[in-house]
Amino acid sequence: MINMTEGSPVRLLLTFSVPMLNGNIFQQLYNLADSVIVGQLIGAHALAAIGATGSVTFFFFALCNGIGTGGGIITSHFFGEGNDEKVKVCIVNTAFIMVLVPLVIGTVAFFTTKPLLVFLKTPESILDEAAAYMKIMCCALPLISIYNFVSSMLRALGDSKTPLYFLIFSCILNVILDIIFVYFLHQGVVGAGIATLIANFVCGLLCLTFAFKTNPYFKLHKKDVRLDANILWKCTRLGVPISLQFSLIAISCMALQRVVNNFGPVTVAAFTATSRIEQLIHQPYQTLGAALSTFSGQNFGAKKKDRLILGYRKSMLMMTIFTLVMIPIIQIFGNGVTRVFVKDAEVISMGAQALRISSWFYIFLGLIYMVRGVLNGVGDATFSLINGITEVIGRFTVPIALTSIAAIGVWGIWWSVGIVWFLSGFTAYLRYLWVKNKKI
Repeated sequence: MINMTEGSPVRLLLTFSVPMLNGNIFQQLYNLADSVIVGQLIGAHALAAIGATGSVTFFFFALCNGIGTGGGIITSHFFGEGNDEKVKVCIVNTAFIMVLVPLVIGTVAFFTTKPLLVFLKTPESILDEAAAYMKIMCCALPLISIYNFVSSMLRALGDSKTPLYFLIFSCILNVILDIIFVYFLHQGVVGAGIATLIANFVCGLLCLTFAFKTNPYFKLHKKDVRLDANILWKCTRLGVPISLQFSLIAISCMALQRVVNNFGPVTVAAFTATSRIEQLIHQPYQTLGAALSTFSGQNFGAKKKDRLILGYRKSMLMMTIFTLVMIPIIQIFGNGVTRVFVKDAEVISMGAQALRISSWFYIFLGLIYMVRGVLNGVGDATFSLINGITEVIGRFTVPIALTSIAAIGVWGIWWSVGIVWFLSGFTAYLRYLWVKNKKI
């Protein structure tokens, strides 16, 4: 466990971030493994079927993950205060929320999957496969939430290494199961979904068992296992706006997916490939933002506000350096990274050009994560809603406007991605300035 209220902010942020970054990358390899194996072994249409479910899956998962994030932030506040009893009670109450919410949402999601995919104008040729894959992901939702709960609590306590170890094991298991179900058993996209379900469940169960056996805050006594109305309210008050932020972003992604689907399976496959690649590019930003959230939460709880702001500034510097490195890499190697997913020359060409367009906007993507980290850390629930609404408005309007211009056409999809990052990043920074003057 890491106490972030003392010591060098840069050293602490990097010490905390690097294991978590490795964990996040391995977590993304679940989706990447499905996409690469399906795309290479079955073809572009199968890749498009998995990709068509991405925004819908994100929507249902976002509703659950925001609650867990809220519980983690409240836990970090108690940890920063040195209130061990409240930390344990917060773990118990977050667990209650993270069992109930995914079960309800997963059930609703299972029965609304196909109508949603139809509404998004999913091409008829991939609709049945997409719906089958999506239903498996709905069943996996409560199982995946086990890992999300444990990792959220451990990270709030400064432990970013334990979740990593189990994710590495789970990722390897997922790849092995993918090959078995897709290549040897010929189960197609359904097999890829089953492999992901099993691997996530094993990962969550092992991580939870290990936490109970080794982490002192998970060694609960009878007095700790109780529902606390005040803590439930705090977790919900912060978690619901974060869930709304994530779900609004997911809704905006569905709006964009609807535009993408209008251009046919080749464009859907190219968009899927670029999205998977950019999920990896998101990880350093997301990881540093999450580290900053824990750093901010602990220092906010310890009332060290000057140190909190210093951590934000150092994070911005690290984010900028990473961005300046990534842009030329994507510009030069766009074709190569897209080729990992499919053999289709048309999809590769479109995906590479698309990555070159969106890479110029990475600095704004990083800004979103840095501001989100510090504001979530200090418990600014309003920011989450503002940022989510901005993304929704942008993704509903900008793609439609740009793709309707004949000179831009299909490329408006990826130009719109970058423009929405700019709008969200600028709005987030304005909110940070306001909160800095009023609350920090």
